[in-house]
Parts: sequence; C-alpha cells; structure tokens
Amino acid sequence: MSEKREGAVTFRPMELLDLTRIAEVENLSFPTPWPRKAFYNELVLNQFAYYTVVCVDGEIVGYCGFWLILDEAHITNVAIHPDYRGRGLGKRLLLHVMQLARELGATSMTLEVRVSNHVAQALYEQLGFVRSGVRKAYYTDNKEDAIIMWVTLHEQDEQPTSHIGN
Repeated sequence: MSEKREGAVTFRPMELLDLTRIAEVENLSFPTPWPRKAFYNELVLNQFAYYTVVCVDGEIVGYCGFWLILDEAHITNVAIHPDYRGRGLGKRLLLHVMQLARELGATSMTLEVRVSNHVAQALYEQLGFVRSGVRKAYYTDNKEDAIIMWVTLHEQDEQPTSHIGN
C-alpha cells in the first residue's frame, strides 16, 4: 500500500484577497457560517484579531482566528476544508497558532466547541486543552451547548498544560 504524499504545507496571515476561499471553507464547515463581511471586519476593524491560513501547495485549505486580549488568546474559529480533513492539518494549524499567540504574549488560550463535536474535542485535549465549563444554548442554529476549554501556553520546548479560566 502506498502512502499519499502531502504537498508542501505553509502558514501565513490571512489577507483580504483570501476571503472568497475562506468563505468557501467556512460554508462547507459550519451549519451557521460566518458571512464574508464578518471576516472582512475581523481583518480590517478588529485590532485584537489574528487570522492564519494553512495552505497545501499554495492553496488555502483551512484557517484559524483568535483574539488576543491582554494575555489571553480566544480562538474565534478554526476550519479545515472537508477534502483535507484527517491529515493532521488541523493539529499543525493549531500548534502554529498557539505558538503565534505565545510570541504575542499570550499565556493562555480558550475556545468553545459543540458538545457533539467529539473529533474536535479529542484534538483539543491532545493539545492540552481541558474542559472548564459549559455555555448553555451557545449555538444559535440549534441551541446546542458549547464546552469551554482552556490551555496554558508554555515556551515552545514545553508541553501545554491545562488552565481553568476565571
């Protein structure tokens, strides 16, 4: 059995020219996708926002955004195009974003995840995130609860550990 070779994987800041592809990935990934204008506003108007794209052979296949407020990074969204899932790209993207947040002064990172999204929860736990609470009826499409997860960000040579937010 031959292994499928993964193309060159790169990370870079999201740009306005990326929004058509970002909207495509967003629409394929979420039942209630953010509109293109929301990403535009994040890139142009939100001084706390940092968005990264992951590319395979130069093609955008995913993205992750976070807000940095004081020393806390809050992941707003993360998605990988369905055709590229299961290849470790989400993990690589999150590790890249965690390092970026560290470099920008973050000491912890948080996110919300649907209670039904067990695949994402397993990935976050693998990266050191721990459950710290629930937001009842957080998702507007079906009133599903969200699990709040936190991780403490350490220097690059250390493993992330859990952090329970206030």
